[in-house]
Amino acid sequence: MAGHHLILGKLIDFITGETLDETHDERYRQKLARLLVKQKEYLKREIQPRFELVAKAENNKAIIRVDYVINVSGTIGMIIKYGPGSLVTRHRPVLAASRLVVPYQVPIAVVTNGEDADILDGSTGKVVSRGLEGIPSKSELTQKIVNANFITISEERAELESRILYCYEVDDSCPCDDTICKL
Repeated sequence: MAGHHLILGKLIDFITGETLDETHDERYRQKLARLLVKQKEYLKREIQPRFELVAKAENNKAIIRVDYVINVSGTIGMIIKYGPGSLVTRHRPVLAASRLVVPYQVPIAVVTNGEDADILDGSTGKVVSRGLEGIPSKSELTQKIVNANFITISEERAELESRILYCYEVDDSCPCDDTICKL
């Protein structure tokens, strides 16, 4: 089944050098990648694009992508999830993802529509900053990692967060969305 995005051509991924379909959404993702490297001073090798995460709800499973996982000095300190439109409706699923990408609570979870961003404290879910300029730089994230209390996510909590992520990202997705893979 073809996706619902208008394919404008091809582009080269700024982080990996891979050739990708050029869509409006991918243009925003590439804008974010450039921001992370050129303004926020992350190294390309510290940014993992299109991180695949399995979400489960009962017998249902799907692979969901986290747009960027940021690893500084061997510690995942931030995830970024892009989605067009409203940011506030994306807070809960990005928090769920921040509790599933590794077995500890990722300190910073970012939701963005490419023009604006909400930066959330992973532990509390509270908005700590707003706007693309509010995304922590490498030095700011390094400091947050030093001061973070890396809480281990229990199996029970991970199961609940996985259900939440599945409900928001799969059950609520467009039927023609080809970025989600139901298993």
